[in-house]
Amino acid sequence: VLGFGIINGKINAQVQKNDFLKSEIAILDKEIEEIKKLKAQIDALLARKGVIEALQANRMETVHLFNELARQVPEGIYLKTVKQTGNKILLTGNAQTNARITALMNSLDESPLLEAPKLQETRAENVGGRRLNAFSLEIVISKQSAQQGGAKK
Repeated sequence: VLGFGIINGKINAQVQKNDFLKSEIAILDKEIEEIKKLKAQIDALLARKGVIEALQANRMETVHLFNELARQVPEGIYLKTVKQTGNKILLTGNAQTNARITALMNSLDESPLLEAPKLQETRAENVGGRRLNAFSLEIVISKQSAQQGGAKK
């Protein structure tokens, strides 16, 4: 009976220890879940911060781009759309002659902010009774020049 009592006491003590460990493990599991949620929130906030930083870094880029386009577009060129995708810009418009499109490309190539003009398409169109040359042109914004232009102001 004495041996049975000792063994039963040790079993009860071990069961109490196991129950205590189970309750502590449950508490830790809840804390781990909270940590996972916090990490997900941190990742989401860091992603938002990255977007905001990118927007802050590029907010003056649009202003510089339009200023540069106003300087570089020769007479006889009429821009219809300016579409930016990443650091590439697609210009579409009309020109009085193909020579004006060539002048635009040369002017854009000499620009410190823009580089690598590439003519996508040119075709003759009648607009308002006038014969014009419609064109589509792709250029690349030079990030170095954009950052230097922003630092000068």
